[in-house]
Amino acid sequence: MTAHAYLTTREAADYLRLKERKLYDLVRQELIPCTRVTGKLLFPRQALDLWLMNHLEGDQRSRAPLAAILAGSQDPLLEWAVRESGSQLATLCHGSGDGVRRLLADRALVAGVHLLDADTGRYNDPQALGLGGMRDLVAIRWARRRQGLMLAPGNPLGIEGLTDLARPEVVLAHRQPDAGAERLLSLLLTRAGMRLETLNLSPDVALSEDDLALAVRRGDADAGLGVEAAARRHGLDFIGLHDECFDLLLRRRSYFEAPLQRLMRFAREPRCQEWAVRAGGYDLSEHGTVVYNA
Repeated sequence: MTAHAYLTTREAADYLRLKERKLYDLVRQELIPCTRVTGKLLFPRQALDLWLMNHLEGDQRSRAPLAAILAGSQDPLLEWAVRESGSQLATLCHGSGDGVRRLLADRALVAGVHLLDADTGRYNDPQALGLGGMRDLVAIRWARRRQGLMLAPGNPLGIEGLTDLARPEVVLAHRQPDAGAERLLSLLLTRAGMRLETLNLSPDVALSEDDLALAVRRGDADAGLGVEAAARRHGLDFIGLHDECFDLLLRRRSYFEAPLQRLMRFAREPRCQEWAVRAGGYDLSEHGTVVYNA
């Protein structure tokens, strides 16, 4: 059996011990994950493994279906892909911490998360997030992203790095405490010998990447931590500081729901990769990789 990440129809049928005709039937009914490249069907090996494990767990039809909600952190590429794919996912992006809580309470189908554990240096560790008890949890790498300082166009205050945020005239936009960006900002400041609470913070909390970028663009703040893609689409200057992992967390059975399948199929298309290059600050080399499977 080939070790390729994507299997042909014949290879996938052999891998699953199915006849090719049965495999085509599953594809036609949209019951098995696959993608089509130049008219040829390809089957992601990791997705097939999830499909097998999901069926080993027995009939899931008795479980109440989860609402087709994407919760957690906002990501420009993900937001665009949700719309363009026709996934029919509703977005409720109030930060990574909120996404984790909604996933745990079965109030979201999937959560976008980028939470760094300061003690281990690992991103989105289920144990650190309180998700260790979810025996069917899966984490799929969406992207690596560049985080940094969003600055007003032309950088009129001449901000060059974190230490300049301590200047009394610099107003810093900030996020809610359990947002991934706020956790990262606190960690970066600590490493620089600084504390967030001593800085000149804007009076309003930005609840998303766009809210923070707009605060800087309007002049309500002079700087804030966010992703490069959000800074670019709002015409802001940007100083890169840190590369992070942004993952999709979901229950194993949710991966095979139609909204997620539409999104993941679209994400493998070349135009998704092309959009990420134009947006800036993305590394999609691990895109779609299963990084955790309980």
